[in-house]
Amino acid sequence: MKLATLINQLADEDTSALKTLSLVVDWIRPQRGETVHNATDRMKQLEGALTENLDVHLAVSGRLQDWLDQAQLFQLLSGLGLYSRRGFLKEIGERLYERVNPAPKDRNNVKSVLFVVFHRKDDAEWIHQIPDEALLRLLTTLWHFSPPALERTRHRIYNQMLNALEMLSIWVAAEELEPNILRLNPKIIDRESAFVALQREIAALVQSWNHALQHQQNVEQDDAHARVLIEQCREEIDRLQRKSVTAGSTMALTHLLERLHQTLGRIEHLLDIMNPEDPAKGLERSVELFKNLVQASAERHGVRALWRANLRLMSRSVTENASGHGEHYITSSRNEYLTMLASGAGGGFIIAFMALIKIQILQLDLTRGWETLWVSLNYGIGFMVIHMLHCTVATKQPAMTAASIAEKVEQGEQGRANARKLAELLVRVGRTQLVAIIGNVAVALSVAFAIGWLYTSAQGAPLVSTERYDYMLAGIHPWQSLALMYAAIAGVWLFFSGLVAGYFDNRAAYLNLAERLEQHPLLRPLMPPETRARFGAYVAEHYGALASNFVFGVLLGVTGYVGYLLNLPIDIRHVAFSSADVGFAMSVFIPGAREFALFTLFALMIGGVNLVVSFTLALNVALRARNTRISSFSKLIKAWFMVVKENPMALVYPPRDPVPVPDKTTGPQPTAEQRQQAKADDKARRHKALEK
Repeated sequence: MKLATLINQLADEDTSALKTLSLVVDWIRPQRGETVHNATDRMKQLEGALTENLDVHLAVSGRLQDWLDQAQLFQLLSGLGLYSRRGFLKEIGERLYERVNPAPKDRNNVKSVLFVVFHRKDDAEWIHQIPDEALLRLLTTLWHFSPPALERTRHRIYNQMLNALEMLSIWVAAEELEPNILRLNPKIIDRESAFVALQREIAALVQSWNHALQHQQNVEQDDAHARVLIEQCREEIDRLQRKSVTAGSTMALTHLLERLHQTLGRIEHLLDIMNPEDPAKGLERSVELFKNLVQASAERHGVRALWRANLRLMSRSVTENASGHGEHYITSSRNEYLTMLASGAGGGFIIAFMALIKIQILQLDLTRGWETLWVSLNYGIGFMVIHMLHCTVATKQPAMTAASIAEKVEQGEQGRANARKLAELLVRVGRTQLVAIIGNVAVALSVAFAIGWLYTSAQGAPLVSTERYDYMLAGIHPWQSLALMYAAIAGVWLFFSGLVAGYFDNRAAYLNLAERLEQHPLLRPLMPPETRARFGAYVAEHYGALASNFVFGVLLGVTGYVGYLLNLPIDIRHVAFSSADVGFAMSVFIPGAREFALFTLFALMIGGVNLVVSFTLALNVALRARNTRISSFSKLIKAWFMVVKENPMALVYPPRDPVPVPDKTTGPQPTAEQRQQAKADDKARRHKALEK
């Protein structure tokens, strides 16, 4: 549309205020292939044209001024851009219904007008790129007020902003009575919290500012104390979030705490705008709020943005628990390293017998359904036994350690960690993962070979048939089969099992499972009180791990059956079971060293794909859950190479523990094991206090 056509349409007396705003935005909006500079140029052209055509300028200004005198800003300021108080599911339902059967637009409601004017999905993107000065100049041109009209409009807008400010503070104070918050902090009702104090301070502030506005006097009360209370409210929300990690979280709780953060941010934003002591900052914050509201309006009826935001909240409530457990899978000292090696070896020993049971099941000639059931139970129960015996399945580690790495990345974004520390953490994670895989693969392969050789020696016939031998070796060959693709599928299930672990750990804490089992009426006649307490504590502590191990086993067992039903090449390959298969196959025909090394390498390649897929997915979810990212890969890689260059052996073996230097004033320093035990004792004390 040409500028002359736009001016003619703006000059038409039948053009409404809403139509005027729509015409202006449609003309300024960058078209396909244009940049924001084109939009800025059109804004300057429009300003010049209105300045030259005084009659059109006065008509547009009068039209917009009349509309603004009737416009309602309360819903815009108190609701748009904040999470709904109705909850996630109801919000999704209402947005879907609005897309099918939209409500009529209220021309006097600025929230509705904003949605009509900025109706394109990309409006938020280009409006954020418009310089603040250019945007202010355009708005000043469109609303060319006379001094009396400007004062009247300013009073009216300030009154609505004060109403929104007071209502937001009331909502914040009311949120502390939510059952989820009372569960985390029951003492909050016995004292005046920062939320209630903030509401009272805002109410007094609004009253003072209203009085000054009506009587055209200087403001007697400043907002310094209100800002202190806002910070105290944020600190209380942070404490509630930290406590939810051990006490359990829900989607509703994470949604509530995030909404409180957003509401406090909106209150602070309005205080900045209305602060009479710094009008320049108020003007800057006004433009910032306008741009944020345009973005929120563009996403108002979109389901994707809401789903993405709530998925992030849900992921955080799950990965917070995984982060705590992930620390156990990262070794620092040599003692921890050797303990992980022994744990991995124990897991490999059990996996060899699980593979033996699977071979026996497959040789029973059962139907595919029954065969899948027994194989799934073999996997699921076997993985649970491995965990209960404090052994390790190496590929289960990435889903846990990724959450810990994401936590360190988030701290780095806040200035509490640097690339060097993160690189050292990655070296420790890689070293721990390597030693666990070595324990799994070496022992599973060796024990499987020993079982097969002993069976052949005792029975005079091989444990594995010739057909099965060919199938087992061909199944792990990377280019004669789809072994690596199947390994990627297993990596997805490893990632999913990590989410299952976080979910059930969070659920156990939320339900206070330990105390429930301790007081369960069916267990009272069967167990004495001390046994019930130990049983409840064990189940609560290992609830997520046991559930995830069983689910992971079932997924491994069922995948092949799904491929059979769909007639698609879908199956799984897992490094530990592939190693055991190599051992059983080699017991039938003992090959040369070259062939043995080659198939062992194939099994390790499967393990590499298992780890890369599961770790990548887990780290991506953990970073998204914390709304952070690795800001500089180049710095991280450089720091990693520096750490490796200083001590190349650290990739495979931890450095010697530093000898503590005794302090004459404080006595000898505790060892790494003593510090770890002290942390465990402190954690146990916190859990007991929380249970009480």
